[in-house]
Formats: sequence, C-alpha cells, structure tokens
Amino acid sequence: MVDDGPTPRQEIRFCRSADGVQIAYAVHGHGPPLLVDSCWLSHLQHDWVSPVWRHYLHEWGRYRTVIRFDERGHGLSDRGVQDHSLELRLADLEAVVEDAGHERFDLLAMAQGGPVAIAYAAAHPERVSRLAFYGSYSGQQDKDATESELNDTLDALIKVGWARPDSGFRRVFTSLMIPNATEEQHTWLDELQRVSTDADTARSSRRQRLSADSSHLLDSLDVPTLVIHSRGDRMNDFSEARYLASHIDGARLVCLESDNHIVLEDEPAWSVFRAELRRFLNEPIRGDGVPAPAPSDGASLEALSAREREILSLAARGLDNEEIAAQLVLSTRTVERHLSNVYAKLDLHGKSARTAAVARLLTAT
Repeated sequence: MVDDGPTPRQEIRFCRSADGVQIAYAVHGHGPPLLVDSCWLSHLQHDWVSPVWRHYLHEWGRYRTVIRFDERGHGLSDRGVQDHSLELRLADLEAVVEDAGHERFDLLAMAQGGPVAIAYAAAHPERVSRLAFYGSYSGQQDKDATESELNDTLDALIKVGWARPDSGFRRVFTSLMIPNATEEQHTWLDELQRVSTDADTARSSRRQRLSADSSHLLDSLDVPTLVIHSRGDRMNDFSEARYLASHIDGARLVCLESDNHIVLEDEPAWSVFRAELRRFLNEPIRGDGVPAPAPSDGASLEALSAREREILSLAARGLDNEEIAAQLVLSTRTVERHLSNVYAKLDLHGKSARTAAVARLLTAT
C-alpha cells in the first residue's frame, strides 16, 4: 500500500439544516472547492485512518479544497434522526454549501448521494461548475419482487446484528461493498458500520433512500458531467451508471474494471479512477459551463521562468508561502514576488489568482 505520509490537517465545522438538525462537515486540502455529497456510511474522523477510504482523501486534497460531511444521523452529525427524506437531505447539502461559503464548486456524488446531488444541481445551476457521480444512481430503477425480498432481508440483518460486538451480520454488507478486499479492509468496514450510526438509523435511512428519486430532473441538467462506476458493483448495478450517462446531455461514462463498490488503492482500477476524475476536474470551463478556450500566448505557462514554475508547482502541492520559502531557502517576500509575477504573466487578478494559477498548471500536466 502506498504511504501517503502524515494525515493532512482537516477543519471540522458544524451548521444547521432547515429542520434544526446539526450537520458536521470537514474541510481539507488546497485548490478549487470540491464538495463531496456523502455516501451511506461515513465518519469524518474515522475515515482518515481507513485502509478503505484514506487514499481518496489524500488524493483529492492534493489538488482540491475538499468539503465533505456526515449525513444526518451519522458520524459527527446529530444522531437519533428519523427523517431522511430527499427534501431534508437536499436541505442538509444546501446548509453545508452556505456555511462553507463557496459561490461555485465542483460536486461529487458518492453512491446514495446521487439523487441529492441531482436535485441540488437542478435547483442551483449557477453554483455547480462540474458534476461527477461515483458508484451512484438517480433513483429511477424499478425494483422487482426479488429485489424487495433482498431489501427486507438486509433490514432484518441490520435489526439483529448491527450493534453486536462480533461482525458476522455486518460482514454481509461489507462483502457486497468490497468483495475483493483484504481481511484488514473487511474488518475496518465492519467497524465503520458500527461506529457511524445506530441500527434504527441505519434501517430507517436506508429505507428512505430507496424511495429517493431525482430521475425526472436529469434532462434539465446543463453542466459538464462525469459518471464513474465499477462494472461488477454489487451495491448499485452498472445499469444505474448507463442510465445516468444516457440521460444527462454530454455526460461521459467511465467503466472501472472492478467488482468493488469502493475501489481499493492496490487494484488497477484505482489508477484509472484517480486519473479520470483529476482530468475531468481540471478541464477548464467558462462560467456558462462550456469548455474554455486555450489561453492566449500572452497568458501561457511557457512565459514563466524556471523558478516561477517551481514555486507554482509547490503551491499546487498545497504548500503555503512560508513553507515554499523554507523548502527553497528563500525569503517569504521573494516567494510572494515570484507569485505576483506568475499572476501577471498569466493575466490573473484578485483573490482567486492563486487558485486559478494552480488549476492552469494542473490542467497542463
């Protein structure tokens, strides 16, 4: 397994949704904002030590300011919540967006976050720069009798086994999510289920998610869209991804050769996932969502000196000016001067100049 180094610093914040439920969200990384619409099970602190999730957090934080939250009733958000309707989950997302304070951002819908992300993008098109789905769905698929019986069985397993000290019952869900995992990864996901929420919340939230449906809004979306899905996903069938991509104008579908709902760091599909998502998020766009034209010669990265490009590369890795100065044995004032020159050569201005310069560099590499 790749050593990602020390855990990056994350800031945990709290906001209140429309019905007063307190939602916990965390911010880490550097770069343009990426808001992650939560999947079913999460814990803002627990995920950082996870052999299942931590490679995602490290990867995204390298080139994005990542905003992620625990859904109502889960993780560090208020527990004991019974209403998990699509309307209130949308309100939770809206509350996080407003509290985080970003006017525009990229939105990544994870698994069950799909219907909420679709509803948000349809209601607030001016806020979403790009929309990505990972292992997700819109809620449109008709469930046959066999599927209904399976859901009844899974509900029964949650009721009798979720809180048990041994993980036998929870392992059923783990095996559906990451069938090709190691024992360490299986054990961790078993434990995440227990610490992320209680059995009653797990059952009620899961049942209410099954009825969430935003498929009627897909045709109205006008935003650059990427759909990524594992071919052998046992939690959300690959047909869900095909439906999303075929009903959102201009959407691109990426099929991962994996049976895991959560692609693991040591499988080939992870390299595909990280490259495709990074490429998509770094594609330049204008404010109207149309791909931006290439910069003019006067605003090209080729105009930067070797030192200016070196400093910009360190900024893209998340280092602040003092850290860059220490690494290059320069004064902070010298680093600031070089960056000012970078912004001038790239024709960038204002508070977003650093973010835009970093995005320009990442897009070109």
